[in-house]
Amino acid sequence: MLTKTFGKLGWPVSAVGLGAWNIGNQWGDIDDVTAWSTVRAAYDAGMTLFDVAESYGFPNGLSEMRVGQALTGIRHNVILVSKIGNWGQRTGGAIPQTGVDSIRISGHAILGRLRTDWVDVILCHKGDLGDPTIFLEGFEALKDEGCLRAYGISTNDLDVLKRFNREGTCSVVQVDYSLLNRAPEQAFLPYCEEHGIAVMVRGPLAKGLLSGRYAQGAVFTDSVRASWNEGGSQQDQFEARAVQVGRLGEVISPGEEMVQAAIRYTFSHPAVSVSIPGAKSAEQARTNADAGGRALSDKEANRYRAAIDG
Repeated sequence: MLTKTFGKLGWPVSAVGLGAWNIGNQWGDIDDVTAWSTVRAAYDAGMTLFDVAESYGFPNGLSEMRVGQALTGIRHNVILVSKIGNWGQRTGGAIPQTGVDSIRISGHAILGRLRTDWVDVILCHKGDLGDPTIFLEGFEALKDEGCLRAYGISTNDLDVLKRFNREGTCSVVQVDYSLLNRAPEQAFLPYCEEHGIAVMVRGPLAKGLLSGRYAQGAVFTDSVRASWNEGGSQQDQFEARAVQVGRLGEVISPGEEMVQAAIRYTFSHPAVSVSIPGAKSAEQARTNADAGGRALSDKEANRYRAAIDG
C-alpha cells in the first residue's frame, strides 16, 4: 500500500481507505459479522483511514457503531473521520445546527458510537453551506476539549470550500471525484493543493458503476441507487454513464481490473491524499486495498479518459 501525506497536517495515510457508508445497510442489508470482517480485512490489507458519518446507516449511526466495534484494540493505529450535519434527516429527527452546543453534542455522540476518546477529523456534512460560523466555532470547541484533532467539510462546491476556509483553518475536504466526474480537476483540486488541504475522494467508483457490472436496464434494490431504476429521477444520468463505462470496458476488463484502475485514477492526482471506496465484504475491501499498491502512469490515465469521452 502506498503512503501519502494528509495535506498540511502532515499525517501519513494509506492511498486507499475504507468508506464505511456501505456497511450501514443503506446499500443492502449485511449482518454484524460481515461488517466486522469488512473493516478488519481493510485494516489487515493496509488501510489506515476509515470514513463514516453520524447519519450513515439504518438506523442512523449504525456505520459508526460497527466501525467502532471492529476497531476495538487497534483504534490507535488508524485515522478516523466522521461528519456532522445530517443526523435524523431521513427519520424526522434532525438536529438543528443553531449554535456551538449543537455541534458539540453531535461530536460527543460520535465519540460514543465510535468507542473512542477522540476523532481525528470531523467534517461539516452540508455541501451547500452558506455561513460556516457555527460549524467553525463548534469544531474549535471540540478541539479545545481534546476530542478532535482537525476538521473540514464535505462539498463539491469550490465557493463553499472557500467560505469554510476563510481563516485558513480548513484542513480536510471530501469531494466526489472519479473517471466519470472529473470536474474537480479544473479548479477544486488545484485550490486544495495550493492551500495544503488534504483531499479525500468519495465516489471513486461512481456508486459501483466503475466496476463495469451494471449495464443499461440494471435494477437496483438498495435505497441509495433506487433513483437509477426505470422511472427514477436519475435514470437518464445512469444510462448515459453506463454507456461511458461500456466504452471503458473496451480497454480494461470489467470487474476487479476496472475497479482498481478507477481507484488508482483518483489517488494518482497530486492533490489527493486518499481515496475511500466503499465495501460490503472482506473480499471487496481487499480488492480495493490492492489498488493502493501503485499509481497510474500518465499513459494509462490518458487512455482511460479517452475511452470514457469516446
